[in-house]
Amino acid sequence: MYRLLTIILLATSIGAHAELIFNNSAHHTIDIRPEASTGLEKIYVIYNNTGTTATYTASSATAAVEWTRYSQMGGAYGETVPFHREGNRCTITLGPDDMGYIVTENGRSHCYWVVNYSNHTMDLHSAAVSTDESDCAMTAIDIDGSAPRITYYTINGVPRELSRDITVNYNTLSWNEDSQSYTHISTTEYISSLVTTIRVPSPLCDTDFEISGDRFLKDWSQEMSITTPCYNTTAIDVHTKAEKEQRDNDNEISGDGIQLGGSAPVEITFSAVTSDAVAYKEWQMSASPEFDIIDLRFNQDEITHTFRDYGTTYVRFVSANAAGDCDWTSETYQVSIGESKLECPNAFSPGTSDGINDEWRVSYRSIVTFECHIFNQWGIELFSTTNPSQGWDGRHGGRPVPAGVYYYVIKARGADGKNYSLAGDINIINFKQGTNRPITE
Repeated sequence: MYRLLTIILLATSIGAHAELIFNNSAHHTIDIRPEASTGLEKIYVIYNNTGTTATYTASSATAAVEWTRYSQMGGAYGETVPFHREGNRCTITLGPDDMGYIVTENGRSHCYWVVNYSNHTMDLHSAAVSTDESDCAMTAIDIDGSAPRITYYTINGVPRELSRDITVNYNTLSWNEDSQSYTHISTTEYISSLVTTIRVPSPLCDTDFEISGDRFLKDWSQEMSITTPCYNTTAIDVHTKAEKEQRDNDNEISGDGIQLGGSAPVEITFSAVTSDAVAYKEWQMSASPEFDIIDLRFNQDEITHTFRDYGTTYVRFVSANAAGDCDWTSETYQVSIGESKLECPNAFSPGTSDGINDEWRVSYRSIVTFECHIFNQWGIELFSTTNPSQGWDGRHGGRPVPAGVYYYVIKARGADGKNYSLAGDINIINFKQGTNRPITE
């Protein structure tokens, strides 16, 4: 335990890293800097250790140097390795196995792991998509070949995997927020080592899969590659959205905090963009959040619907591929229509202050039918409308009417089924041209 602790402290306290030099001239040595927690300064990958030497250059010809090596037991169980010294160059001959090495100079330790790649050669013959093992989320690819796991050990004997970075390249679809559409892209997945079957995220379009590697062979310009036959995708994806028609009626109580819905009638456009393999699609509307009973169905990608009834309607988009084994359901949109309300002012002052109380208008919410008539005291109709957002500006025939008392009659119905039958006075006050003669016909 004491020796192990000493190795850890010494390895982690080194300010500068020392290098090993190898005489392998056929293929250059690949060096990798691992995580500091491993206690290793470098991992070296050598094409073939046969006849290979490793040299450590000490700070001086008189520096005290010691070589030890360890395997999966860790540095605490290292054994001394004889070496040849010429001045400050200290050289050992490597064995055929992967091995950890510790070089101690004047009490300071430098720790390395050396991989003999010839013990882990990669071999690729063919590949094909396994339809039986693939599903909506992951696609399985059966590999005829090998690229076994490469394991190295920290100075404490903890096994770690040295990734081969084998690549799987294929095409898929990616959602583009700017264009609100799917675009074809090439994507890459990285595999640490090969097993009989590998799995990658399922593509959203038809594609083949190219398996290439590994990173060591690529560095040595000997990269291998195989390609599957073209695969017809079954995975699906959908993007949906809902947009409410905006109304700028300042006399309408819209329903603060309600994203969809509010004051009826509400017109909402629902749209869906689907990936290639979608064969079945449907917008559904229900009074139940569980969609126990579906009241309306629409088979289009985009629908525009006007909501007129009080209460909450639940809307969702469902889709599936041709086989029905991959399906997708959108979030549930809630369209809430508030209770109706209708109130009438009894006075206004047209012409006195622009934009302030210069029109007579009702205050309303969720009014789906509306009919309003305004009369003078002689029963002459001066104004009528079927739009509750529209107001009377105190004019008749293009001319302002005199100040005084007028009368309104309203019949309306709310989204909640409530019927309104209202009548009352309207007082026009402070009208600048109030001396106009009365309208009697």
